[in-house]
Amino acid sequence: MNDDFFDPLREGRVPFTTVDGGVTAARGFRAGAISCGIKNPEATRLDLMLITSDVPTVTDAVFTTNKVRAACVRVSQQHIKDSDVRAIIANSGNANACTGPQGIQDAKAMCKATAEALGIRMRQVQVCSTGIIGMNMPIQRITPRVKELAEKLTPTGSDDASRAIMTSDTKPKTYSIEVPCGTGSFRVGGIAKGAGMICPNMATMLCFITTDAKISADELKRAMRSAVDQSFNCITIDGDTSTNDTVIVMSNGQADAPPIKKGSEEAKIFRCALHKVMLELAKMIVADGERVTKFVEIRVRNARTHADAKKAAEAVAKSMLVKCSWHGSDPNWGRVIHAVGYSGARLREELIDIYFGGLIACKGGLTSNTPVTELEKVVREPRFSVTIDLNQGSANHIVYTSDLSEEYVDFNSSEYSAAIHAKRQKGLA
Repeated sequence: MNDDFFDPLREGRVPFTTVDGGVTAARGFRAGAISCGIKNPEATRLDLMLITSDVPTVTDAVFTTNKVRAACVRVSQQHIKDSDVRAIIANSGNANACTGPQGIQDAKAMCKATAEALGIRMRQVQVCSTGIIGMNMPIQRITPRVKELAEKLTPTGSDDASRAIMTSDTKPKTYSIEVPCGTGSFRVGGIAKGAGMICPNMATMLCFITTDAKISADELKRAMRSAVDQSFNCITIDGDTSTNDTVIVMSNGQADAPPIKKGSEEAKIFRCALHKVMLELAKMIVADGERVTKFVEIRVRNARTHADAKKAAEAVAKSMLVKCSWHGSDPNWGRVIHAVGYSGARLREELIDIYFGGLIACKGGLTSNTPVTELEKVVREPRFSVTIDLNQGSANHIVYTSDLSEEYVDFNSSEYSAAIHAKRQKGLA
């Protein structure tokens, strides 16, 4: 499939081709996964995955802004400061968060087992976990299996890896592209997980991206921060920010494209490609939100400043009242404008226009003449946009969000208790 996309800095159009392979689409990367029974020793689903580069990499990572950080986050943050990265090991079924000194030891044990299996240094390993908070990691079921996991590494292992990090996700999330650059091309691909506890400042999500582009550490950092800010920091489902959020980008320089230098055309192309992959994965996370039925794009335009546009968009996207009305296919623009009003954005009520899809629902702060039956048709769709025009400047912002369903409440009402009772029944707690 061939297509075009705009780079996030609006500096031009860049052609690209979607390719198969996900996190192993780029040259020189391998992945694999196994079942360790981390959440349930009797389960057979994949729950431990490994991604490696055959050669040294330039790597950058962004971690949760939550002041309560999982043990794996703490260990990975330290490792990425001290060493280059060659591998990422990650598990589902247990967050290894709020587990004290034992959690740190367990995260380090996963790194050590990985390093020994691959013949690399312990600090060259990033470790990530996702699952229930406050439960000790069953490390005795993990470390003895890492050597077996390493033996399963393959250039076609991305699908297994993407499934192994799923928790409440209903489907794996993977995306990869090839981008022409100079006389050659490079690839960017990734996998992600996330369905609940999704909020700007990333989300309860893990994302692992690989590229074979030749890029410096400084330029990768600049590109990554820009891409994260315009993708994972632009999604929300329920307003919660997790203890384990992590985005890691590994670059091994194996592409036949020219090196990417600061300020060059190649740098613009790379930023565009990285943003494209992150944005597609971020949208998949929202679309697969826990029991959501609507994917909604909130567009705020013509605000005085970008900060104002962002405040307004996030207020609407997080409003429980607004999300409930969407679930009921109710085009209640009054709930939208009230959220804009308390957002903290500078505005004038009499200038605000609100659109559902392309239909105007509110003109100048007052109800429009659009028949409500036509607006209802828009919000009945599983995907639609809400545009808020503040008519005060030229700044814009987009947030991707969802509705709030009864099933979401039911799904999230007893996760921890259910897990504890299950462990007790099996004599594990």
